[in-house]
Amino acid sequence: MDISVVIPTYNRYEVLKRALASVYAQTHKSKEVIIIDDGSTDETSQITKDFPDAMYIYQDNAGVSSARNLGIKKANYEWIAFLDSDDEWHPQKLQEHLEFHLNYPKLQMSYTDERWIRETLEIKVPKKYRKFGGSIFKECLSHCIIAPSSTVIHKDLLHRVGLFDESLEVCEDYDLWLRIAVENEIGLIDKKLIIKYGGDEGQLSMKFWGMDRFRVKALEKLLNNKGSKASVSKEITNELTKKYTLLLKGAIKHVKIQDINNYENKIKKLNV
Repeated sequence: MDISVVIPTYNRYEVLKRALASVYAQTHKSKEVIIIDDGSTDETSQITKDFPDAMYIYQDNAGVSSARNLGIKKANYEWIAFLDSDDEWHPQKLQEHLEFHLNYPKLQMSYTDERWIRETLEIKVPKKYRKFGGSIFKECLSHCIIAPSSTVIHKDLLHRVGLFDESLEVCEDYDLWLRIAVENEIGLIDKKLIIKYGGDEGQLSMKFWGMDRFRVKALEKLLNNKGSKASVSKEITNELTKKYTLLLKGAIKHVKIQDINNYENKIKKLNV
């Protein structure tokens, strides 16, 4: 199993070193490590002095989706393992993926469970982020249960469903997992093989309010896909109705007239 590791980063020099150390500590070694620097202004460009075997590519700031997509295009091997620069892998992570795909050769994507660290303390992962394997489209609708750093994906699958949507500032992972899960099974390695560190103000989840606004965009796009089955369309419609209703309540609370009219009209159209 030949794996290219793709690490997008932006002004994360110190934690990037931690992420890379976890890659090079793997019991099953990747074939290459690709760092996409998305316009950093810190010392990130010096990272090859610490890790000379890594491929370092700089691009003007264009967002995490653009950085990941560039890494995919530059990758020379058939399997892609994503790692966000503020996350960390367990030493046996890639070994576990190797063994999993030897046992389930037809599956082209797998992911793992995760640990969360906030301010040096491990916290309990909320139940809504419970992991599932197999045909998990329905479980992926409400929110994003798959962390990019937990995944290994075959290039052929990405070529079939498309890459990360660069028009989405956040929830780009949620969007891609839905496009994959709508027609493909996703394997789960039910072990906590990544550590997600939280609380940094620069993280995208901290930067944007109302994440459902972006999930709605992904769902609308999927619903408009003429290839969607009737049963899938119904599930998407039900989830959109829930999200529109929540966003409408927020707009009413904050007296945002334009948003109120927008979400009322969207709800009416769905129920025609």
